[in-house]
Amino acid sequence: MHTPKQDKFLEDLDVHSILGQDEEANIDRNLPMRKWLYSWLLDPNIPGNFQKELDKWISYLIIGNLFSLMFEHVPAVYEPYRTWFELFDIFSVAVFTIEYALRLYLAPEDEEFKNRKNARFSFVTSPFAIIDFLAVAPFYLKAFIPIDLRVLRFLRLLRILKLFRVLIPAIAEFQELNKGRTFRQKVHALVFPSNYGGTMQHIFEVFIGVWVILSVMAVILESVKSINYVLHLQFVILDAVAVAIFTVEYFMRMYACVEEPGYKGAFLGRFKQAKNPSTFIDFLAILPFFLEVFLHHLIDLRFLRVFRLARLLKLTRGSDATAVLVKVVVREWPVMGAATFIMMLLLVLTASLGYLFEYDAQPEKFENIPTSIYWAVITLASVGYGDISPVTPMGRAMTSVLALLGIGIFAIPAALLASAFSDELVKERDQLKANLFAILKDGHISESEAAIIRAEAKRLHLTVEEVNKLIEVVIKEHELEERNPLPIHKIAENPALAVEHYKVLLGQIRQLGVQVDATQFDQAAQQGERLTANEFALWQKIQGKA
Repeated sequence: MHTPKQDKFLEDLDVHSILGQDEEANIDRNLPMRKWLYSWLLDPNIPGNFQKELDKWISYLIIGNLFSLMFEHVPAVYEPYRTWFELFDIFSVAVFTIEYALRLYLAPEDEEFKNRKNARFSFVTSPFAIIDFLAVAPFYLKAFIPIDLRVLRFLRLLRILKLFRVLIPAIAEFQELNKGRTFRQKVHALVFPSNYGGTMQHIFEVFIGVWVILSVMAVILESVKSINYVLHLQFVILDAVAVAIFTVEYFMRMYACVEEPGYKGAFLGRFKQAKNPSTFIDFLAILPFFLEVFLHHLIDLRFLRVFRLARLLKLTRGSDATAVLVKVVVREWPVMGAATFIMMLLLVLTASLGYLFEYDAQPEKFENIPTSIYWAVITLASVGYGDISPVTPMGRAMTSVLALLGIGIFAIPAALLASAFSDELVKERDQLKANLFAILKDGHISESEAAIIRAEAKRLHLTVEEVNKLIEVVIKEHELEERNPLPIHKIAENPALAVEHYKVLLGQIRQLGVQVDATQFDQAAQQGERLTANEFALWQKIQGKA
């Protein structure tokens, strides 16, 4: 049965903290205004306040300013939208000024400055405050001092230094987590998910993801001649920088992969990593650039530029949905293969009949069976472009039948995948429930067990409410298990469990002997031979009377 300690633990179970999700901050409304504002907006030690969100949106605005500054160097982009660029700059300066003034006002509450003689002066002279000041100073200076536009743009570029407010704490955390570890282990912690990566590993993943999106957008926009004419140089520079970043990332992964379990060995481990699908995608992301650079004088390789779109596949590295899709397709492939075979058989058959019925009437459209296969595909898929259509009665009748069959034929693989996806999610949740069952059995959740729950909940995209429901189900199953012990045939499957069960039964028999009236029991046992002589002798022996 549940012990009082277990019951208390289950009542106080904080799923939010287990999943690493902050609840709304519990901040006293009666605090002084300055302390209250600092607690909500800037205190990094209060979970659930707006400090992380504020830093995140300020970072987005800084990156937006960087792009704005880059496009200001392109007259064809800047001149038509000069007003919008100026309004964005005014908005950015207003936000940065409010942030600076807020930090200055709240400096006496900051742990770093509160114990100093003059907290606000200490804040103003701190490195972060100087960076914040430089981010807005050029805007106000140009109102009083004539500044060359190029100098002004350079000074505005200093706004990117504000990102160090996010980066420096992350770097400090990374150094603390990796204290005493080798250089290769540190590289591994940065590029591979692990307990040593911390916030820095997350920033690295976001950085790579942003560059993937930027490079793919550049490839797409390059195909628009009017845009490419204006931004050709910027596209070339951006592609070169993107390739440099992806190349460094690729070699970092190849260098540090031997720290991963299952990839040991200087050569074999790296060769195995190189064959990994995600690493192969990383290789394809940079290959077209180097082939075009080194082999352009031998062969025209401009067609390879379109393969730069393969960089988009890099975003699937951290996607659990991709892994589930691959697992589902592999598991259902025999059935899907059969459906595909039937589909191909139907296509060839109907294309051949279409050629037979329509060739005499439309030799220019149904000139051969391969052309008829194209007609059969668009008909079976219910697309019906209309560029090829039958005119004979038999051809039209067959098209009608084919269109109706297409609804079912194409629906089979889709239904199979949808059903398999649903089954896979049910299996994954059942596995999480089994893990929770084992974890909660002792009435305690260790840090490693919490990490398992957190990782599984993140992978399955479960909300706090869904995890709570799973835990409730597990608790009920625990209670049922304790009320209804395992059947004998299940106990017999495990010899160690059978021995323990035997000891429990012996203990219960001894308790029965202590609590029952011995004389009356002996009379009842011998009356009508309810117990055989051997059974009664065994009873006597267990009770120590033999």
